[in-house]
Amino acid sequence: MTIAKFIQYIQVEKRYSGHTITAYRNDLESYSKFLLSHYELSDPEKATRDMIRSWVIDMKSEGFTANSVNRKLSTLKSYYHFLRRQGLIHENPVKTILSLKKPKPLPVYVDEEQLSKKLDESSLLADSFPLVRDHLVIELLYATGMRRSELTALRGTSIDVGQSTIKVRGKRNKERIVPLSKQMLDQILVYLEMKRTTFGSDNDYLIVTNRGQKAYPELIYHIAQRTLEGVSSQRKSPHVLRHSFATHMLNRGAELNTIKELLGHASLAATQVYTHSTIEQLKTIYHDAHPRAKLK
Repeated sequence: MTIAKFIQYIQVEKRYSGHTITAYRNDLESYSKFLLSHYELSDPEKATRDMIRSWVIDMKSEGFTANSVNRKLSTLKSYYHFLRRQGLIHENPVKTILSLKKPKPLPVYVDEEQLSKKLDESSLLADSFPLVRDHLVIELLYATGMRRSELTALRGTSIDVGQSTIKVRGKRNKERIVPLSKQMLDQILVYLEMKRTTFGSDNDYLIVTNRGQKAYPELIYHIAQRTLEGVSSQRKSPHVLRHSFATHMLNRGAELNTIKELLGHASLAATQVYTHSTIEQLKTIYHDAHPRAKLK
C-alpha cells in the first residue's frame, strides 16, 4: 500500500513524467519481490539497512551496472524519504548507504596505422587553402595533444621556428612548450605562406576560416569528425585525437610524466587513465599470442 501511495504522490503532487513514474514503479516492484523471496518480508517499510545492502549485492552479482544500481538506490531514497515525511517510519534505512563508484570510462582513441594512413591520404589531396588548413588542424591536434580551445587560441607568434616548438596556453592560462617535428614545422610554414597569399594579410590567429577569420570551435569539431569517419568506430571529435596522441606515445615507451607535461595536466592522476588503455592492449596481445591463453 505504501508503494501505491508513493507512486500517487510523485504522479499527482510532484508531476513526474510517465517514463520516470514507470521506472520508479518497476524499481520498487523488483525491490519488493527481493524482500519477499529473500526475507519473507511483504512490507518494504519494515526493511533494514542490511536488507537493502544485500539487495545491492544481489544486483551486482546479477550484472547490473553501477549506474543502474545507483538509479535504483535513488528510487529507494525518495521512497523512504516520503515514508518518513508521512510518519510511517522513524529512520530512513537508505540514508547511510553510499552509491557505487562508477568506473571511469577508458579514453577513446583510434588505431595508429589507420590514422597514419588517413593523414597520408589527406596530405595528398590538400591542394587548396581549406584542405591544407583541415589537414594541418588534424596533424597539429595529433602531433601535440592540445585541446580544441587551445588550438583556436594559437597565434602566429605561438610558433618558434628556431626552436621548433609551439607555445600552448591551457587551462587557467597555464603555458606549456610542446616540441614540433621538422615535418610538422614544414607543414605550418607552408600553411602560413598559403594563408598570406590567400588573404593578402597575415591574420594574427594561426587557424582561420575560409574567410580569414579566427577559427571557431564548431569548425574544428567538424574537421575532426570528417577526418575520423571510417577510422574511429566510436566518438569522432578533436578530443579523440588528444587521447590518441597520449595513448600512442605511451604505447611507444614515453614516460607518463612526459605525457603529463605535454598534455598540460595539473596532476599525474589525470594522465594515468591512459595506462588502462595500454593494459587492455597488452591483454589483447597476450590473449592472441600466448599458446595457452585460449585454453578453457
